[in-house]
Amino acid sequence: MRISVDGFVGGPNGEEDWDIKSDETLWQLINELPDSSDTLLLGRKMAEGFIPHFEGFESDSPRAGFARKMVNIQKIIFTRTLDKPFGKNTSLAKGDLADEIAKLKNQNGKDILVYGGAGFVSSLIAGGHIDEFYFFVIPVLINKGIRIFDMLDKRQKLSLISATPYECGVAVLRYKLNND
Repeated sequence: MRISVDGFVGGPNGEEDWDIKSDETLWQLINELPDSSDTLLLGRKMAEGFIPHFEGFESDSPRAGFARKMVNIQKIIFTRTLDKPFGKNTSLAKGDLADEIAKLKNQNGKDILVYGGAGFVSSLIAGGHIDEFYFFVIPVLINKGIRIFDMLDKRQKLSLISATPYECGVAVLRYKLNND
């Protein structure tokens, strides 16, 4: 999750104009993260922009390999409003969030990756459903906007796995959830 130093994941209207361009070393991490996964979870709002964006990539784009990963990975769209999935390699999850996540975690396979959006991620965090976090901390204070931690009703303890600074100024903080 890209997040400002002051804890926002988007501007007041979802703006991402405060984000900065990744350097090549950070891009390598971004490109490798999906390799350990075989399932990607998306909220409906995020899916509506995400899926067409990556399916529309030109094959000669420098990021075409990453786009292919995003198209080819199994994507599950969490929704209350859609009746049928759209895009390639997609299905819908329409049931209770906790039940749907438990069902997915009990299946054999690789890791499950979550890309957002903010409301969906907030619900996953509040429910204690995320086992590991990658926070891409952008060196900016945006003062107001969209947050992902406000739905918490209890503390969740995290353990730091790694903290890596990059030349572009981003620091990637990797945490695991303590279940004790």
